[in-house]
Amino acid sequence: MRENVPPRYPQQFRDEAVRMVIDGPRPISRVAAELGINDSTLRGWVKEHRLAGEDDIEAPGDAKSDRELQLEREVRKLREENAFLKKASAFFAREQG
Repeated sequence: MRENVPPRYPQQFRDEAVRMVIDGPRPISRVAAELGINDSTLRGWVKEHRLAGEDDIEAPGDAKSDRELQLEREVRKLREENAFLKKASAFFAREQG
């Protein structure tokens, strides 16, 4: 392994890290700390994502209340975070092993 070369992260890891920032109330620095990456790295990924115009904004539906929509988004976010953390732990386990 070469010294002073930043680690390369799979695109899926990057995308899911960005999604955690965009969909959640936590600041970039907190998400980066949870994932063990530099906050400036994550900030750059979020900036790239936003410049590419890839933000998904959900429009509220007529049939469901705002509270139902909020709960569905929260459940989806928690499931995504859970899946992401499983993948991240497997990724780092491979790197260390």
